[in-house]
Amino acid sequence: MDYLLTLVTDPAAWAALLTLVVMEVVLGIDNLIFISILSNKLPEAQRARTQRIGIMLALVLRLALLGTVAWIAQLTQPALTLFGHGFSWRDLILLGGGLFLVWKATREMHHHVAPADEAQGAAGKVVQMTAWAAISQILVLDIVFSVDSIITAVGMTEHVPIMFVAVIAAVMAMLFAAHPLSRFIDRNPTIVMLALSFLLVIGMALIAEGFGSHIPKAYIYAAMAFSAFVEAMNMLARRAHAKRAAVAKQ
Repeated sequence: MDYLLTLVTDPAAWAALLTLVVMEVVLGIDNLIFISILSNKLPEAQRARTQRIGIMLALVLRLALLGTVAWIAQLTQPALTLFGHGFSWRDLILLGGGLFLVWKATREMHHHVAPADEAQGAAGKVVQMTAWAAISQILVLDIVFSVDSIITAVGMTEHVPIMFVAVIAAVMAMLFAAHPLSRFIDRNPTIVMLALSFLLVIGMALIAEGFGSHIPKAYIYAAMAFSAFVEAMNMLARRAHAKRAAVAKQ
């Protein structure tokens, strides 16, 4: 109890908490985009429930991993050597998650650009996806993002209570943002391709990190933010053009 009271009255602990919450929210954007895209492939009545289950699974995984912080810290130690390069368990998890994300994003891109007859055939396959099939795919990515998130938290602070509060706050933010983001993506088809390209970039970044090549996340998120800004300008331009066309017809 004295330890917790000390943290509550320590300005440095509050600064660490705020920084970690922001970092966890930013890291959670990747996970949230994937959940939104995947849940939009389900019937509308199942989407909100699937999103909540996927996000709550992410919370459970993160909290469970936080309970084994010492074990998580060891994931960065070399566990396998191939061709003279040492791979840790974290590297292998990132490689597996990155390959899965690249495969999934590429597959979804192909579905969206396929010819009409081929897309109709693919659409039949999409309808067959069940909520639990979607949740199982979400769970795979939850594991990857959870490990990366917890290792980031361990590197930023040594206080486990701060990590717990930051993770809970970030996941709650994801829970509130999931439905609006999902509806926005569903209503704007061009956003789907942009979001898939984000997932493709993130997947490649995970693969690169798995091979030991660190790519500063600030560069990735800056590029994503710029792309989102350009797409927002395009959306505004299309709406203005549609309004002018409607006025001209009158």
